[in-house]
Amino acid sequence: MLVAGAVWTVVRTYNRLIRLRNQTQASWAQIDVQLKRRHDLIPNLVESARGYAAHERTTLEAVVTARGAAADSGLGVTDKAAAEDDLTAALGRLLALGENYPQLKADRHFATLQAELTTAEDKIAYARQFYNSAVQSYHTALEGFPGNLVSRLGGGHGRREYFEAGAPAQEATRVSFA
Repeated sequence: MLVAGAVWTVVRTYNRLIRLRNQTQASWAQIDVQLKRRHDLIPNLVESARGYAAHERTTLEAVVTARGAAADSGLGVTDKAAAEDDLTAALGRLLALGENYPQLKADRHFATLQAELTTAEDKIAYARQFYNSAVQSYHTALEGFPGNLVSRLGGGHGRREYFEAGAPAQEATRVSFA
């Protein structure tokens, strides 16, 4: 009876680790979905701004370059977070153009794209939060007893990286009404 109880505990713990590992993978995939949505909005936003702020070429090119780097699907969590931070900074400069060009700010298409981008950013923030929560639950199960013993049985159980905001994302956005 004692052996059956021990076997049952091992099986239950192993299955829990599998479930939690799969949850971290699924939540990472959800981040990718939201980032792809954001990446798809960017060319339209750049094109919309190009007509009004054609001489702001370096800003527009920086957004396109940052988008290309962030869209690289071969990046790990840390590299992906850094690339997305660079893209966020470039997008901030692009959106600031709306403040410098009243015609651009008044353009309905630009305003719609800006609103869609804001919605996408909110969804990305939620997906990152959910992913980090899933990683925390997974790590807790891996490090606790009997998970720490059962994880050694195999099955690819290892720590996952958290999706951490880099320095640009941690700084408050400065707004100036000069």
